[in-house]
Amino acid sequence: MKNSRKKDVFGNAKKWILEAGNIIRQKIDDPLEIDTKSNPNDLVTTMDKDTERFFVEKIKSTYPDHLLLSEEGFGDEIPSLEGTIWIIDPIDGTMNFVQQKRNFAISIGIYHDGIGEIGLIYNVMEDVLYYAKRGEGAFKNGKALMPLEKGLVLEESVIGLNHLWLCENRLVDEKIMQDLVKTARGSRTYGSAALEFAFVAEGVLEGYLTMSLSPWDVAAGMILVDEVGGVTTTIDGEPINLLTRNSVFVGHPDIHKRIIKDFISKGRK
Repeated sequence: MKNSRKKDVFGNAKKWILEAGNIIRQKIDDPLEIDTKSNPNDLVTTMDKDTERFFVEKIKSTYPDHLLLSEEGFGDEIPSLEGTIWIIDPIDGTMNFVQQKRNFAISIGIYHDGIGEIGLIYNVMEDVLYYAKRGEGAFKNGKALMPLEKGLVLEESVIGLNHLWLCENRLVDEKIMQDLVKTARGSRTYGSAALEFAFVAEGVLEGYLTMSLSPWDVAAGMILVDEVGGVTTTIDGEPINLLTRNSVFVGHPDIHKRIIKDFISKGRK
């Protein structure tokens, strides 16, 4: 994507994500229609759908040649990553949105011919915007995020995990994961993959590991993390496929290498 085009797209994406967040804050206490999708804990609300429609209308009217891959089904059928594709999660952390009214984000990753060009993650209720453009660094509310420090060790690191590694059909042995939790300085669960990616980019977390995420959960965060020197792969160290669900492991390169070598590779089923 040419720089002039990228600047224009980024400007609009930033304006729209802030506008959408403002609408959500204004309506945060309004009655919600809540449905479930794949299981009783997989929630979707009228706000998810309305926010996605907001982006569809903005993008399609401004960039009719761009495609949209999004969670709630208002986007396009995407057979490949050719062209310019907006990968959007209108509310990442819907359960947090419903029950806590905080700790959720709007996530937008913009890819051109499979390359991540622009990523934005907006922590709506705290009014904190993380963003990155390829080759230009990552930022938090306009302040540059520093490259990840070298020489970190797992014993001094905090790792983001969720409960899915305890569930049926888990991909990594439970005892190995327990050893990982015991070895790290600490573990945290925030309930929003987009925010956990942002926290890795910021250095708040040294890693985040989960067994199954969709493209819209990770598309923006991958761009942010890459800009500060982090690594995003599957739990086996393979590249992420942005057209399917994946296991995901994002983190500081030293921590990423250590966990795959000393824990995941030994605990894979």
